[in-house]
This record gives sequence, structure tokens and C-alpha cells, in this order.
Amino acid sequence: MSQEIETAAVDALASGWRGGRRKAKDHAHPPEGKCANCGVTLLGPWCHACGQTAEDFHRSAFKLVAEVVEGLLHFDGRLWRTLPDLAFRPGRLTRSYLDGHRAPQIPPLRLFLVVLLLVFFTGSIAGRDYVHFNPAEKTGSVDPEGKSLSVDKKEALKAGVSKVNVKLGGSDTNRAATNWLQSRLKSVIDDPERFKLVLESWGERFAFLMLPLSALLLSVVMAFRKGVYLFDHVIFSLHSLSFQGLLACVFLVLPSDWNGWVLLAAPVHLLFHLRGVYGVSLIGALLRMGFLFVGALVGVVLIGLGLIAVGLSQMG
Repeated sequence: MSQEIETAAVDALASGWRGGRRKAKDHAHPPEGKCANCGVTLLGPWCHACGQTAEDFHRSAFKLVAEVVEGLLHFDGRLWRTLPDLAFRPGRLTRSYLDGHRAPQIPPLRLFLVVLLLVFFTGSIAGRDYVHFNPAEKTGSVDPEGKSLSVDKKEALKAGVSKVNVKLGGSDTNRAATNWLQSRLKSVIDDPERFKLVLESWGERFAFLMLPLSALLLSVVMAFRKGVYLFDHVIFSLHSLSFQGLLACVFLVLPSDWNGWVLLAAPVHLLFHLRGVYGVSLIGALLRMGFLFVGALVGVVLIGLGLIAVGLSQMG
């Protein structure tokens, strides 16, 4: 997994679920009532000049361990208030945030980052057959250990790749583009596991593109609604994508006989979310959902093609 997402998620956990919500009065103030950062005389548990917590972080190892356990188990209650609303009352959750009632819930961006990390973690340990890049599993053309294509199968695939031609802006074959594509595809055939790892690594980065895509599509379908701004669409998208990510996690861990039913929750959730946040009619919400579905489908295809192009470029 990419270091950027792991760092952001750990930051989110540390600042929001452990330290961010802990009351400064739980620990002793610095000596002389001065802010350790800017030196201003303290008037309360936080410095009124720079905002730093007036907290003495020198404490016993036992207390540090106790704080970590408390943070992991309690999350200051915000997790248990946010997730039920996200799943069953999404309109109320987003509407409350937009109306300024933000302290009781996990910040949307932080929630999105942690869910995104959870999705890729769940996908990496799910062990489903459909995530393995091994097209020879069902043909018997594998080595004795069943881990890679046989030599004959690889050569046959490479022969087919040699016939691939790329035409750009005309009927003539673009030799440079053709050579580039053929060499990358042959590298994928030689080392499919490396290609899979590259896609997983870049997939985390490309997943972020779903956020601006969602906000853009919402801006189009809500273009004529008064009092609605881009910020509203971003918060809506963060909450909606977070729920879809949690749904994807459930899909990955459930048996294949059951996970198909989980997908039915996606449109139902979006319908109630749209109506709860924007106050649109049932017909209006359904029409907008149709546009969002088509737009999202086109966007996902383009993002997928971009991911494959980047993955191939890394195989040089």
C-alpha cells in the first residue's frame, strides 16, 4: 500500500481519535502557565494565541499504553455516532455537518481516508480468485507449483502481442507507440505479479479521483438549485464514497453466494442521501441518480484505463 495513504490514515487516527478529542485538562499544564510553543500566558486548556494544547506530554509508559488502548476502543464516541448515521441516516449526517453541527462526528475527509485504507487492506487479505492475475488457472497451463504461466503459454501470448498495432490519428501504424505497447505487454506476461503490485499501489492514488469526479457530477445535476455550493457537494461525496467503501469491504469478506445482495444497498443509500441533503423529490432524485450512474460509469472506465496505462508504463 502506498506510504501516503498509510501516513494520512495514521495521522487521522492519532489526531482525531486519540489526541484530537482528549481534554487538555486530563494532563498537567506546562510550568509557570506559559504556552510551550509561543510563550503567551495561558488562560485555559488551550493557548488563545497559537491554539496549541496546554498539555504536559511527559508521563509514564503505563499511562501512554492506557491512552492508546482507550483511543482504539472508544474513539471518543464519535465513531459510534458517525457510522450508524452514515449507514442508516446519511441525509441527516451530511445535513448536520453542513449546518455546522460538526463536533459530534468524525470529519468527512478523515473518515474517507480511513475507509479508503480499509478497502485496500480488506482487498489485500480477501484472497478472492477474481483478484489474482493468473489467466491460466482454468486452462491447466501452469507450472508445477501453479504460480505462473507455462513457458509454452507465455510464448503463445507473446506471439499474439506481437500482432498488436497502434494507430494514432490515421490509418498507418504508429511504430513508436506499437513498440511501446508490445514491450510492456510482454513484460506483464513475464512478470504478472509485479504488474498486479503496481496496479495496487497506483490504485490507491487513482481512487482519490473519485472524489472530484463525484463533486463535479453533483455540480451538474444540482446546477439550478439555489443555496447549494461546491463545498456541499464535496462533503456529500466524502460521506457517500465512505459508505460505498464500507460496502465494498463487506462485499469482499462475505461468501460469494451472499455478497451480490450487498450491492443493492448502494442505490438505496444514494436515493435517501440525495433526498435528505438536497430536499429533491422522489422523481427528481431518481432522474439525478440515472445521470450520476452514467457519469460515474464513464469516469470509472477512464480512471481504469488511466490506471492500466500508468501500470504499463511502470513495466518498462
